[in-house]
Amino acid sequence: MKIINERLSLQTKGPGDLINITEEITKSLAATKLKTGHVIVFHIGSTAAITTFEYERGMIKDMQELYEKIVPHNKHYHHDDTWGDANGFSHLRAALQGPSLTIPFENGELLLGTWQQVVLAEFDNKPRNRQVVVQIIGE
Repeated sequence: MKIINERLSLQTKGPGDLINITEEITKSLAATKLKTGHVIVFHIGSTAAITTFEYERGMIKDMQELYEKIVPHNKHYHHDDTWGDANGFSHLRAALQGPSLTIPFENGELLLGTWQQVVLAEFDNKPRNRQVVVQIIGE
C-alpha cells in the first residue's frame, strides 16, 4: 500500500467561481501507476469546498444560484461582527458543502460517472490562492 500526497495551487476569481479540477487529479493518479485504491481531495481552508457535478454552463449557473438561495451573500451574519470581513456567507456555504471528497479508483482510473467532474467551489468574497491536497492511497 502506498500513500502519495500532492498539492494543487489554484487561483480563483472570487465568490461563485467553480473550477473543474478533474484533469489535474487524473494526471496525478496516472503518474503514480497505482491500479486500485482511493483518492482523497481536500481543500485547505474554511471558505471554499470540494464537490462533484456535471461541469457545464447551465449547471454552473444553477449551482451558483442554489448557493445564493440557501445562504444569501447580502444577509447579516454574526461571523461578520467578529472579524468585520463580511464573509460569513462563505464560511456557511463551505461548511454545508464540505472540504473533501473521496473517489475510488480501479485499473488506474477514477470511478467517476460519465458526466461527473470534481469541482473546487470558491465562496469567499474576493479572489484567493487555494491549496488542494490530493492524497492517493492504493496499490
